[in-house]
Amino acid sequence: MFILGFPLLLVSFAIYNIIAFLMPGVSWTGALTTVHMMSGGDWSMSAGDMLITLSIVLLFGEMMKSTRIGIRTVVDHGLSLLLFLAMMAEFLLVKQAASGTFFLLLVISLIDVMGGFAITLRSAQRDLTVEGTIPHIS
Repeated sequence: MFILGFPLLLVSFAIYNIIAFLMPGVSWTGALTTVHMMSGGDWSMSAGDMLITLSIVLLFGEMMKSTRIGIRTVVDHGLSLLLFLAMMAEFLLVKQAASGTFFLLLVISLIDVMGGFAITLRSAQRDLTVEGTIPHIS
């Protein structure tokens, strides 16, 4: 499966950069659409809200990929770490990345890196424990 070695959060990072650099007048906080709720209130959705929602869904996919054990998982974690470092550098050094939306993308990427390593280590530990306790019948 080709998706295993590809950090899914790269999609959110690319969408942010495409919009930030190619459409500089776009506001991340301006309402794109408004939903009229049954309560009588109005719920406004911005471009930043939609991108963060997409990123959280992609984070779920990353967590599911973390449960696998193997060399491809290690490569995937390494690429996720490189993506986080690139996002951190962009956040600190690029004016267009100085927004709340990008900061939340950065935090989601950090959770991906930390959670991915933790889940993989926990899964590997559980596999070793289970394999070590089953008696071999000859």
